[in-house]
Amino acid sequence: MPETITERGSRSGAEAASGPRTDPGAAGPAPPQEAAFEAKIAADERIEPRDWMPDAYRATLVRQIAQHAHSEIIGMQPEANWLTRAPSLRRKAILLAKVQDEAGHGLYLYSAAETLGTGRDELLDKLHAGRQKYSSIFNYPTLTWADVGAIGWLVDGAAIINQVPLCRCSYGPYARAMVRICKEESFHQRQGYELLHTLAHGTPEQHAMAQDAVDRWWWPSLMMFGPPDDESAHSAQSMAWKIKRHSNDELRQRFVDICVPQAEILGLTLPDPDLKWNEERGQHDFGAIDWAEFKEVLRGNGPCNDQRLDRKRRAHEDGAWVREAAAAYAAKRALGAAGPGEAAA
Repeated sequence: MPETITERGSRSGAEAASGPRTDPGAAGPAPPQEAAFEAKIAADERIEPRDWMPDAYRATLVRQIAQHAHSEIIGMQPEANWLTRAPSLRRKAILLAKVQDEAGHGLYLYSAAETLGTGRDELLDKLHAGRQKYSSIFNYPTLTWADVGAIGWLVDGAAIINQVPLCRCSYGPYARAMVRICKEESFHQRQGYELLHTLAHGTPEQHAMAQDAVDRWWWPSLMMFGPPDDESAHSAQSMAWKIKRHSNDELRQRFVDICVPQAEILGLTLPDPDLKWNEERGQHDFGAIDWAEFKEVLRGNGPCNDQRLDRKRRAHEDGAWVREAAAAYAAKRALGAAGPGEAAA
Protein backbone atom coordinates (compact mmCIF):
# COMPACT_ATOMS: atom_id res chain seq x y z
CA MET A 1 0.00 0.00 0.00
CA PRO A 2 1.59 3.34 -0.97
CA GLU A 3 2.39 5.62 1.94
CA THR A 4 0.26 8.72 2.37
CA ILE A 5 1.55 12.27 2.53
CA THR A 6 1.30 12.15 6.31
CA GLU A 7 3.17 8.85 6.55
CA ARG A 8 5.81 9.98 4.10
CA GLY A 9 6.33 13.32 5.81
CA SER A 10 6.63 11.85 9.30
CA ARG A 11 9.55 9.55 8.44
CA SER A 12 13.05 10.80 7.84
CA GLY A 13 15.64 9.22 5.59
CA ALA A 14 17.55 7.98 8.64
CA GLU A 15 14.43 6.37 10.10
CA ALA A 16 13.60 4.67 6.82
CA ALA A 17 17.01 3.01 6.95
CA SER A 18 17.21 2.17 10.63
CA GLY A 19 13.59 1.70 11.68
CA PRO A 20 11.27 3.90 13.76
CA ARG A 21 12.73 6.66 15.86
CA THR A 22 13.16 5.78 19.52
CA ASP A 23 10.46 6.90 21.90
CA PRO A 24 11.18 10.42 23.20
CA GLY A 25 10.58 9.23 26.75
CA ALA A 26 13.04 6.38 26.37
CA ALA A 27 16.65 6.47 25.23
CA GLY A 28 16.23 9.47 22.89
CA PRO A 29 17.68 9.95 19.42
CA ALA A 30 20.83 8.20 18.31
CA PRO A 31 23.86 10.47 18.94
CA PRO A 32 25.12 10.43 15.30
CA GLN A 33 21.72 11.63 14.04
CA GLU A 34 21.54 14.39 16.61
CA ALA A 35 25.13 15.43 15.93
CA ALA A 36 24.44 15.61 12.19
CA PHE A 37 21.34 17.74 12.82
CA GLU A 38 23.20 20.12 15.13
CA ALA A 39 26.07 20.39 12.64
CA LYS A 40 23.65 21.43 9.88
CA ILE A 41 22.08 24.06 12.12
CA ALA A 42 25.51 25.41 13.11
CA ALA A 43 26.61 25.55 9.46
CA ASP A 44 23.43 27.40 8.40
CA GLU A 45 22.40 24.52 6.17
CA ARG A 46 18.76 23.69 5.50
CA ILE A 47 16.93 20.83 7.18
CA GLU A 48 14.80 19.03 4.60
CA PRO A 49 11.69 16.85 5.12
CA ARG A 50 13.51 13.49 4.92
CA ASP A 51 16.36 14.57 7.19
CA TRP A 52 16.34 13.38 10.78
CA MET A 53 15.12 16.06 13.18
CA PRO A 54 14.26 16.14 16.90
CA ASP A 55 10.60 15.69 17.74
CA ALA A 56 10.61 19.07 19.50
CA TYR A 57 11.99 20.79 16.39
CA ARG A 58 9.25 19.21 14.27
CA ALA A 59 6.55 20.15 16.79
CA THR A 60 7.80 23.74 17.01
CA LEU A 61 7.70 24.10 13.24
CA VAL A 62 4.20 22.62 12.99
CA ARG A 63 2.96 25.02 15.69
CA GLN A 64 4.53 28.08 14.05
CA ILE A 65 3.65 27.22 10.45
CA ALA A 66 0.08 26.31 11.41
CA GLN A 67 -0.40 29.60 13.25
CA HIS A 68 1.02 31.45 10.27
CA ALA A 69 -1.22 29.59 7.80
CA HIS A 70 -4.32 30.11 9.94
CA SER A 71 -3.50 33.83 10.20
CA GLU A 72 -3.36 34.18 6.41
CA ILE A 73 -6.77 32.54 6.02
CA ILE A 74 -8.53 34.25 8.93
CA GLY A 75 -6.86 37.51 7.87
CA MET A 76 -8.88 37.49 4.65
CA GLN A 77 -12.04 38.30 6.62
CA PRO A 78 -11.40 41.85 7.91
CA GLU A 79 -10.56 43.18 4.45
CA ALA A 80 -13.08 41.07 2.55
CA ASN A 81 -15.61 42.96 4.69
CA TRP A 82 -14.97 45.95 2.38
CA LEU A 83 -14.94 44.25 -1.02
CA THR A 84 -18.53 45.22 -1.81
CA ARG A 85 -18.05 48.76 -0.45
CA ALA A 86 -14.77 49.83 -2.05
CA PRO A 87 -15.05 53.43 -3.32
CA SER A 88 -14.05 52.64 -6.91
CA LEU A 89 -13.62 49.74 -9.30
CA ARG A 90 -9.84 50.22 -9.16
CA ARG A 91 -9.79 49.97 -5.37
CA LYS A 92 -12.06 46.95 -5.47
CA ALA A 93 -9.79 45.14 -7.95
CA ILE A 94 -6.72 45.91 -5.82
CA LEU A 95 -8.38 44.65 -2.65
CA LEU A 96 -9.73 41.52 -4.34
CA ALA A 97 -6.25 40.68 -5.64
CA LYS A 98 -4.81 41.12 -2.16
CA VAL A 99 -7.41 38.87 -0.51
CA GLN A 100 -6.71 36.22 -3.16
CA ASP A 101 -2.99 36.51 -2.41
CA GLU A 102 -3.64 35.80 1.27
CA ALA A 103 -5.49 32.62 0.34
CA GLY A 104 -2.47 31.57 -1.70
CA HIS A 105 -0.17 32.24 1.25
CA GLY A 106 -2.27 29.94 3.39
CA LEU A 107 -1.99 27.24 0.72
CA TYR A 108 1.84 27.48 0.59
CA LEU A 109 2.07 27.28 4.37
CA TYR A 110 -0.33 24.36 4.83
CA SER A 111 1.69 22.55 2.16
CA ALA A 112 4.90 23.27 4.11
CA ALA A 113 3.29 21.83 7.25
CA GLU A 114 2.35 18.68 5.33
CA THR A 115 6.03 18.02 4.66
CA LEU A 116 6.38 17.63 8.44
CA GLY A 117 3.79 14.86 8.51
CA THR A 118 0.81 16.93 9.63
CA GLY A 119 -2.14 16.93 7.25
CA ARG A 120 -4.13 20.04 6.39
CA ASP A 121 -7.37 18.53 7.65
CA GLU A 122 -5.80 17.94 11.05
CA LEU A 123 -4.63 21.55 11.29
CA LEU A 124 -8.02 22.91 10.24
CA ASP A 125 -9.82 20.67 12.73
CA LYS A 126 -7.64 22.06 15.49
CA LEU A 127 -8.27 25.63 14.37
CA HIS A 128 -12.03 25.11 14.23
CA ALA A 129 -11.97 23.50 17.68
CA GLY A 130 -10.02 26.44 19.10
CA ARG A 131 -6.94 24.30 19.82
CA GLN A 132 -4.62 26.26 17.52
CA LYS A 133 -4.19 30.01 17.33
CA TYR A 134 -3.87 32.67 14.66
CA SER A 135 -2.49 36.19 14.99
CA SER A 136 -4.39 38.28 17.54
CA ILE A 137 -4.45 41.24 15.13
CA PHE A 138 -7.24 39.69 13.06
CA ASN A 139 -9.68 39.83 15.97
CA TYR A 140 -10.14 43.57 15.56
CA PRO A 141 -12.94 45.05 13.39
CA THR A 142 -12.54 47.06 10.19
CA LEU A 143 -14.85 49.99 10.86
CA THR A 144 -14.10 52.27 7.91
CA TRP A 145 -12.51 52.12 4.46
CA ALA A 146 -9.35 53.67 5.94
CA ASP A 147 -8.86 50.48 7.96
CA VAL A 148 -7.94 48.72 4.71
CA GLY A 149 -5.08 51.19 4.31
CA ALA A 150 -4.02 50.90 7.96
CA ILE A 151 -3.93 47.11 7.70
CA GLY A 152 -1.79 47.33 4.58
CA TRP A 153 0.66 49.82 6.06
CA LEU A 154 0.84 48.61 9.67
CA VAL A 155 -0.29 44.98 9.77
CA ASP A 156 1.36 43.90 6.53
CA GLY A 157 4.33 46.08 7.43
CA ALA A 158 4.73 44.27 10.75
CA ALA A 159 4.29 40.95 8.95
CA ILE A 160 7.16 41.80 6.58
CA ILE A 161 9.47 42.65 9.49
CA ASN A 162 8.55 39.31 11.06
CA GLN A 163 8.71 37.25 7.91
CA VAL A 164 11.70 38.42 5.88
CA PRO A 165 14.09 36.70 8.34
CA LEU A 166 12.04 33.51 7.88
CA CYS A 167 13.38 33.33 4.31
CA ARG A 168 16.56 32.13 6.08
CA CYS A 169 14.71 29.71 8.36
CA SER A 170 16.58 26.47 8.96
CA TYR A 171 13.67 24.38 7.62
CA GLY A 172 13.83 24.37 3.82
CA PRO A 173 10.16 24.16 2.75
CA TYR A 174 9.15 26.96 5.14
CA ALA A 175 12.02 29.21 4.03
CA ARG A 176 11.25 28.69 0.35
CA ALA A 177 7.54 29.40 0.83
CA MET A 178 8.42 32.65 2.57
CA VAL A 179 10.33 34.05 -0.41
CA ARG A 180 7.21 34.48 -2.53
CA ILE A 181 5.02 35.40 0.44
CA CYS A 182 7.34 38.24 1.43
CA LYS A 183 7.43 39.64 -2.11
CA GLU A 184 3.63 39.77 -2.18
CA GLU A 185 3.34 41.14 1.37
CA SER A 186 5.73 43.95 0.43
CA PHE A 187 3.41 44.88 -2.41
CA HIS A 188 0.42 44.79 -0.04
CA GLN A 189 2.22 47.12 2.36
CA ARG A 190 2.84 49.65 -0.41
CA GLN A 191 -0.79 49.43 -1.49
CA GLY A 192 -1.95 50.21 2.03
CA TYR A 193 0.50 53.07 2.37
CA GLU A 194 -0.65 54.57 -0.93
CA LEU A 195 -4.30 54.29 0.12
CA LEU A 196 -3.61 56.03 3.44
CA HIS A 197 -1.55 58.72 1.71
CA THR A 198 -4.46 59.46 -0.63
CA LEU A 199 -6.88 59.78 2.28
CA ALA A 200 -4.50 61.76 4.47
CA HIS A 201 -3.99 64.31 1.68
CA GLY A 202 -7.66 64.46 0.74
CA THR A 203 -10.53 66.26 2.46
CA PRO A 204 -10.45 67.03 6.20
CA GLU A 205 -12.97 64.23 6.69
CA GLN A 206 -10.77 61.75 4.82
CA HIS A 207 -7.71 62.82 6.83
CA ALA A 208 -9.64 62.32 10.06
CA MET A 209 -10.73 58.86 8.88
CA ALA A 210 -7.13 57.89 8.16
CA GLN A 211 -5.92 59.19 11.52
CA ASP A 212 -8.67 57.31 13.35
CA ALA A 213 -7.69 54.05 11.63
CA VAL A 214 -4.01 54.49 12.55
CA ASP A 215 -5.00 55.30 16.15
CA ARG A 216 -6.89 52.01 16.40
CA TRP A 217 -4.38 49.74 14.60
CA TRP A 218 -1.04 51.02 15.93
CA TRP A 219 -0.93 49.23 19.29
CA PRO A 220 -2.37 45.90 18.06
CA SER A 221 0.29 46.01 15.32
CA LEU A 222 3.04 46.28 17.94
CA MET A 223 1.52 43.26 19.70
CA MET A 224 1.89 41.20 16.50
CA PHE A 225 5.54 40.55 17.34
CA GLY A 226 4.54 38.55 20.38
CA PRO A 227 5.15 39.06 24.09
CA PRO A 228 8.33 40.62 25.48
CA ASP A 229 11.41 38.42 25.19
CA ASP A 230 11.47 37.62 28.90
CA GLU A 231 7.88 36.31 28.69
CA SER A 232 8.11 34.44 25.37
CA ALA A 233 7.90 30.68 25.86
CA HIS A 234 9.29 29.68 22.47
CA SER A 235 11.62 32.41 21.18
CA ALA A 236 14.91 31.28 22.74
CA GLN A 237 14.67 27.70 21.46
CA SER A 238 13.39 28.79 18.04
CA MET A 239 16.37 31.11 17.70
CA ALA A 240 18.78 28.38 18.79
CA TRP A 241 17.39 26.16 16.01
CA LYS A 242 17.49 29.14 13.59
CA ILE A 243 13.79 28.89 12.91
CA LYS A 244 13.66 32.51 14.08
CA ARG A 245 16.59 34.85 13.53
CA HIS A 246 15.65 37.79 15.76
CA SER A 247 13.85 38.19 19.07
CA ASN A 248 10.36 39.66 19.44
CA ASP A 249 11.66 42.87 20.97
CA GLU A 250 14.32 43.35 18.29
CA LEU A 251 11.73 43.05 15.52
CA ARG A 252 9.27 45.34 17.32
CA GLN A 253 11.95 48.03 17.69
CA ARG A 254 12.84 47.76 14.00
CA PHE A 255 9.17 48.21 13.08
CA VAL A 256 8.78 51.35 15.20
CA ASP A 257 11.94 52.91 13.75
CA ILE A 258 10.68 52.30 10.20
CA CYS A 259 7.15 53.58 10.82
CA VAL A 260 8.01 56.93 12.44
CA PRO A 261 9.42 58.63 9.30
CA GLN A 262 6.73 57.04 7.15
CA ALA A 263 4.03 58.53 9.39
CA GLU A 264 5.62 61.96 8.98
CA ILE A 265 5.37 61.66 5.20
CA LEU A 266 1.75 60.59 5.52
CA GLY A 267 1.03 63.59 7.71
CA LEU A 268 -0.43 61.31 10.38
CA THR A 269 0.42 61.04 14.08
CA LEU A 270 1.28 57.77 15.79
CA PRO A 271 -0.87 57.52 18.96
CA ASP A 272 1.97 57.34 21.49
CA PRO A 273 2.86 60.43 23.55
CA ASP A 274 6.02 58.67 24.77
CA LEU A 275 7.39 58.12 21.26
CA LYS A 276 10.66 60.02 20.81
CA TRP A 277 14.13 59.62 19.33
CA ASN A 278 16.80 58.37 21.74
CA GLU A 279 20.10 59.81 20.56
CA GLU A 280 22.16 57.57 22.82
CA ARG A 281 20.55 54.34 21.60
CA GLY A 282 20.09 55.51 18.03
CA GLN A 283 16.52 54.23 18.16
CA HIS A 284 13.07 55.42 19.14
CA ASP A 285 11.73 55.05 22.66
CA PHE A 286 8.05 54.16 22.76
CA GLY A 287 5.34 53.73 25.35
CA ALA A 288 4.24 50.68 27.29
CA ILE A 289 2.12 48.15 25.44
CA ASP A 290 -1.11 46.97 27.08
CA TRP A 291 -0.20 43.30 27.40
CA ALA A 292 -3.36 42.63 29.40
CA GLU A 293 -5.36 43.42 26.24
CA PHE A 294 -3.10 41.13 24.21
CA LYS A 295 -3.68 38.23 26.62
CA GLU A 296 -7.42 38.80 26.65
CA VAL A 297 -7.58 38.63 22.85
CA LEU A 298 -5.47 35.45 22.89
CA ARG A 299 -7.91 33.92 25.39
CA GLY A 300 -10.69 34.49 22.87
CA ASN A 301 -12.13 37.66 24.37
CA GLY A 302 -11.24 40.10 21.59
CA PRO A 303 -13.83 42.17 19.71
CA CYS A 304 -14.21 39.65 16.86
CA ASN A 305 -12.83 36.29 18.06
CA ASP A 306 -16.15 34.47 17.99
CA GLN A 307 -17.20 36.04 14.68
CA ARG A 308 -13.94 35.16 12.92
CA LEU A 309 -13.96 31.50 13.96
CA ASP A 310 -17.69 31.07 13.35
CA ARG A 311 -17.36 32.39 9.80
CA LYS A 312 -14.34 30.17 9.17
CA ARG A 313 -16.20 27.06 10.38
CA ARG A 314 -19.26 27.89 8.26
CA ALA A 315 -17.13 28.52 5.17
CA HIS A 316 -15.43 25.16 5.69
CA GLU A 317 -18.76 23.38 6.00
CA ASP A 318 -20.24 25.19 3.00
CA GLY A 319 -17.22 24.21 0.92
CA ALA A 320 -17.46 20.49 1.68
CA TRP A 321 -19.09 19.76 -1.70
CA VAL A 322 -16.19 21.44 -3.52
CA ARG A 323 -13.64 19.25 -1.73
CA GLU A 324 -15.72 16.14 -2.41
CA ALA A 325 -16.07 17.02 -6.09
CA ALA A 326 -12.32 17.67 -6.41
CA ALA A 327 -11.53 14.34 -4.75
CA ALA A 328 -13.97 12.50 -7.02
CA TYR A 329 -12.49 14.19 -10.11
CA ALA A 330 -8.96 13.27 -9.04
CA ALA A 331 -10.01 9.66 -8.45
CA LYS A 332 -11.65 9.52 -11.88
CA ARG A 333 -8.54 10.91 -13.55
CA ALA A 334 -6.37 8.40 -11.72
CA LEU A 335 -8.65 5.56 -12.80
CA GLY A 336 -8.46 6.69 -16.43
CA ALA A 337 -4.67 6.96 -16.27
CA ALA A 338 -4.43 3.44 -14.88
CA GLY A 339 -6.02 1.98 -18.02
CA PRO A 340 -8.81 -0.63 -18.37
CA GLY A 341 -6.63 -3.61 -17.47
CA GLU A 342 -5.21 -2.07 -14.31
CA ALA A 343 -8.60 -0.69 -13.30
CA ALA A 344 -10.14 -4.17 -13.62
CA ALA A 345 -7.32 -5.69 -11.60
